[in-house]
Amino acid sequence: MLKFEEKISLTMTNIDKLKQFRSGVYTILGKARDALFDLMDAVLVTRSVYSFVELSVSPVFRRQWSSIYEALEDGNPPRSELMKLYIKQLSQTQQIVLAGDHTAWPRLDARTLKERTYEHQAQPISGAKPVTVGQGYSTIAVIPETEGSWALPLLHERITSFENPIEKAAAQLRLVCQTLSTRPLSLWDAEYGCASFVLQTADIAADKLMRLRSNRLLYGAPPPYTGIGRPRVHGNKFKLNEPTTWWTPDKMLEIPDPKLGRLRLRLWCNLHFQQSAKTNMHLFQVERLDEESSRIFKPFWLVWVGEGIPELCQIWRQYLRRFAVDHWYRFAKQRLHWTLPKLGTPEQCERWSDLMPLLTWQLWLARGVVSDRPLPWQKSITNLTPGRVAQSMAAVLATIGTPSHLPKPRGKSPGWSTGRPRPRKIRCPIVKKSTTRQKKQHSQSA
Repeated sequence: MLKFEEKISLTMTNIDKLKQFRSGVYTILGKARDALFDLMDAVLVTRSVYSFVELSVSPVFRRQWSSIYEALEDGNPPRSELMKLYIKQLSQTQQIVLAGDHTAWPRLDARTLKERTYEHQAQPISGAKPVTVGQGYSTIAVIPETEGSWALPLLHERITSFENPIEKAAAQLRLVCQTLSTRPLSLWDAEYGCASFVLQTADIAADKLMRLRSNRLLYGAPPPYTGIGRPRVHGNKFKLNEPTTWWTPDKMLEIPDPKLGRLRLRLWCNLHFQQSAKTNMHLFQVERLDEESSRIFKPFWLVWVGEGIPELCQIWRQYLRRFAVDHWYRFAKQRLHWTLPKLGTPEQCERWSDLMPLLTWQLWLARGVVSDRPLPWQKSITNLTPGRVAQSMAAVLATIGTPSHLPKPRGKSPGWSTGRPRPRKIRCPIVKKSTTRQKKQHSQSA
């Protein structure tokens, strides 16, 4: 147990670190930084809000309501510089664990918003099509803890109409790894467990752990060359949903788990996708052996692309850390009011989205400063979640203050002149992305 003096010293250190982070962000933001800082503070202290403009009535927002939209129109937070500032807050002694995913910002009724696309969105109703109309955002975040719901975004960017999630994630991973001083471990969902992502990230200095869909087809290493004909590129087929195609695993282990019961772990080495035959992968299967339950559990497939082979009993626990990104998406939409505003341009949407990582990092740095203040219907917890830290941010902001300056009113604008016609906004069609496939060229006979 820490003594009282040690706790006070530790708290002051965390407060100074938070103040330095906010001052560094203030110098980086550039244009409209005062209004952007007041807007972020209003989000941190406002639990629920009906409309986006209601954030202007927060006590920490010291400007007029129109300054919220002017800040998103004039400001342009530099993502690369902010990402470097985020990385400076990380401990360089431990291996950095990254997780990537993408989500949709639904804008079904925004007919004048450019570059709306069809995006995937899970529906609570069984049988409903998991599709919505809006904009997709790709995120790559640091997972700082082995358990919990904390995910610290480094990049949170819009997927344009001429990009797909795999291309965007590969570009983000490349940019992050160029800034990191150590080789990270990156975790990816089943959508990224494909040959396209493996090829686009083959030259990136990062280990990749990806989940595979149960209908994936892999190939083993080719047999030695016999000297006749063309050397084989692929070995035997390994189809995940056909056990008859499996061969004897290179390693197998059964371990007990306090939550899931008895687990069977298998490892197959040196497999590859058909389109990425030069990249060897290691395949893991996690099978739950619950004899007491009548339910049949499907095997859980993981694939490792990187240096060495991780421990069989720890690899699946590492992947479970990826789900913190899903928790962050839910937290950003519900508590940080990410998808609340009905902004008119993609640029405004991007600038508002750039504030989401900033808000999350401030909550992470304030975690060692605040104490749990549960609502009457909540239970006290020891390891504070992002939502619990946000409930105590009003007292923190009152203590540390803000680096932004007071507003300087310049009089009242005359507004829109009477009788001046208002032009109708142009309605933009929904962009439908298509997969372009190269046509096979047949050689013409002479």
